[in-house]
Amino acid sequence: MPGTYSQIYIQVVFAVKGRENLIHKEWKDELNKYIAGIVKNKEQKPIIINGMPDHIHAFIGLRPSMKISDLVRDIKNNSSNFVNEKKWMKGKLCWQEGYGVFSYSHSHIEAVYNYILNQEEHHRKKTFREEYTCTVIQPTG
Repeated sequence: MPGTYSQIYIQVVFAVKGRENLIHKEWKDELNKYIAGIVKNKEQKPIIINGMPDHIHAFIGLRPSMKISDLVRDIKNNSSNFVNEKKWMKGKLCWQEGYGVFSYSHSHIEAVYNYILNQEEHHRKKTFREEYTCTVIQPTG
């Protein structure tokens, strides 16, 4: 069988340094689009990018040739530079060291997509800390 075929789906979660609420609604969508562009430029597939004022979720279709650590490093470096160059806030946006990464099967794409899409509603019920220390999503079916 020639060529390579893969179905690798990951969710990357990373936070603002000090868990500060620095991502403002006024520019959140532009930041999410910029992060999606970073993922595309790395020849990966951004499925959905969304988050809260203190953290980001990125759901990505990953090619096996890409190291997750390199992709996350580039997302964090380039997105913080983007925000800081735009001067959307006093001071500088810095991401916390580290990140969470979770893998999913093809059958969970819709559930993960909806979970990330509805972050604000979700976090009214459960804090980021509660969620992150337990599990990011409980797949159904």
